[in-house]
Amino acid sequence: MRLPLLLSLLGLLVISLFLASLMIGPAGLAPARALAALLRAEGTAETLVMREIRLPRALLAAMIGASLGLAGAAMQGYLRNPLAEPGLLGVSGSAALGAVIALQTGAAAAFALALPAAALAGAVVAVALVVLLAGRQGGSITLILAGIAVSAMAGALTALVLNLSPNPFAAAEIVFWMMGSLADRSMTHVWLALPPMALGWLLLASMGRALDALTLGEDVTESMGHSLARLRLTLVAGTACVVGAGTAVAGAIGFIGLVVPHILRPLVGARPAPLLAASALGGAAMLLAADIAVRLVLPERDLKLGVLTALVGAPLFLHLIYRARREGLT
Repeated sequence: MRLPLLLSLLGLLVISLFLASLMIGPAGLAPARALAALLRAEGTAETLVMREIRLPRALLAAMIGASLGLAGAAMQGYLRNPLAEPGLLGVSGSAALGAVIALQTGAAAAFALALPAAALAGAVVAVALVVLLAGRQGGSITLILAGIAVSAMAGALTALVLNLSPNPFAAAEIVFWMMGSLADRSMTHVWLALPPMALGWLLLASMGRALDALTLGEDVTESMGHSLARLRLTLVAGTACVVGAGTAVAGAIGFIGLVVPHILRPLVGARPAPLLAASALGGAAMLLAADIAVRLVLPERDLKLGVLTALVGAPLFLHLIYRARREGLT
């Protein structure tokens, strides 16, 4: 499929799902009435619902989904491994650890932005550790091992905090937060996540030409003027910005960065550069659709977004593996 057509179709899908996300909710507003409430300046209850509840939720779903899809495509392109995903660097686990500490210490209850701020701080620490462990001249394997080590340490410390938590209510809050959700988010969360995400988008999008060159080998990439050390640093920093910010405001949401590039790769001719833009749009569409689904499936039980993406993403990923294996055998 031609890239402009694919991007146009994905863009229309994102816009349609974004509008649907604005229309769907327990308030039961008619579509025309909902849009009118969003646009008018009057401080009615309907306007507050649209501007303070539905609009931030839809924006965050699009932003985080695009971030995860873009980071997943960049990670797979750099490592030349279709099993790579954004959480491989340990950023999401470290961001979750920072949020867990904020919840456990009571800082999140005392200060509304303490939780996302602590999660962002955890992401920054993860980046510093990965860069330090991988070293300036470390290769792809070293980067993977450094990310696995940081992720394992963050997971162990998170489990330790839960294990030693004297307050069962705090432990339950931590568990529910780690499942991932966009419920009860506000424009404050949007403005908090947007600057680091925008920086991450720019960094990851700038890797396109270098990733295309990397498909020909590291020596060819260096000969074409692309520094592998700078490319690795760009990947780590960009992934930290987008994944850290997303985890900070929504908790852990998995499988999007892994599955979306797999689905779209055959449609772009397996080229890493066009896959970046396609995966960003595909990730936004997938998370918007998942967030709509959690409002329609068991709305009274507050189904968590991260749980739904895992339930959908894992079987889909297994199907992709089975199909690839069957095609390889035939």
